[in-house]
Amino acid sequence: MSDTKSIYNLQFGLLCLSSFLFFSSFNMIIPELPAYLESLGGGEYKGLIISLFTLTAGLSRPFSGKLADKIGRIPVMIFGAVVCFVCGFIYPLASSVFLFLLLRFFHGFSTGFKPTGTSAYVADVVSASRRGEAMGILGLCGSLGMAGGPAIGSLLANHFSLDMMFYASSVSAILSIIILAGMKETLEDRQPFQISFLKLKRDELFEPRVIAPCVVLLLTAFSFGVILTITPDFSDELGIQNRGLFYTFFTIASVAVRFFAGKASDKFGRIQVLKVSTTVLFIGMLMLSLADSVEFFLTAAIVFGLAAGMNTPTIFAWTIDLSHEKHRGRGMATMYIALEIGIGLGALLSGWIYANDPGRFIFAYGLGAILSLFAFAYLFFVPRHRLATSA
Repeated sequence: MSDTKSIYNLQFGLLCLSSFLFFSSFNMIIPELPAYLESLGGGEYKGLIISLFTLTAGLSRPFSGKLADKIGRIPVMIFGAVVCFVCGFIYPLASSVFLFLLLRFFHGFSTGFKPTGTSAYVADVVSASRRGEAMGILGLCGSLGMAGGPAIGSLLANHFSLDMMFYASSVSAILSIIILAGMKETLEDRQPFQISFLKLKRDELFEPRVIAPCVVLLLTAFSFGVILTITPDFSDELGIQNRGLFYTFFTIASVAVRFFAGKASDKFGRIQVLKVSTTVLFIGMLMLSLADSVEFFLTAAIVFGLAAGMNTPTIFAWTIDLSHEKHRGRGMATMYIALEIGIGLGALLSGWIYANDPGRFIFAYGLGAILSLFAFAYLFFVPRHRLATSA
């Protein structure tokens, strides 16, 4: 593929629009889920809202990666979006803590499949010299969904009902499926689905080539798990009516920097950009641990968003750099497993540390800050051949 080939074509545009709608779908409900679970009598299980979701996503990654390399990128993406569509209609029927948590577990299949297929598709259609730029734009569209989804979800919940919010989530998911149906498959030598594809060999569980970006992602994604779990309660503590406001501020900041960060990683290298992003992440989490006003809280959201906007497209592009072209699905799946482990641990541990005690916010956010420093140190001290960007 020519390195000068433009990434701005119809297929890439449709992929970005589908990603926007998909991320809008499952992020739309996140700010209201802690209060919803508490209304069911499960306030002590708030840490499981995100961790169960990410557990299923992580467990399904080896399967989605293998299937993306066997039957195609688009079928894998469609399956993930269908799960979001179905779950949105079932949430209003989950009238007990057990059923709610069970649904969160199954909802995780959505992100276990859709982003894996999406990232492999991008790797197929974008040249190596523009991967950072492409992942920045794709991430920008996903971030717009992450920003708009929570704000719209909370608005619907406040002015209409939680059921309306859940149904709107399903509508967004089905729209992302309709778009995918009109796209061209990029995987050559596709095979019809076989049950045997669901049997995994040991070497199909993860891609060893991408361990270095996975370590950095796990350590930095921990902070996102913390954010998703306790920030809605922190918003209540500060008297912010719309629990999605923090997500809107951090995602706008993330969107503003993603395109430039992606291009910078193409020009200056993945490692240099990640050293900056992990430093900014440390500052953002430290600010959150010390926040005592709405203004300081939202400023911290902006700093966190800048870090996320630099971090995510760079790690995604780095993972593609290191992946074998015949195993890109597996490589991206391995990266997403690290993402889910990081988010899941962040959610679980922050929920346990917080324990519905506002005085403990500082410790939960502070742990995220410490792990971001570990990521920074890893980039400095790990042997250079482990960080090499040539596949």
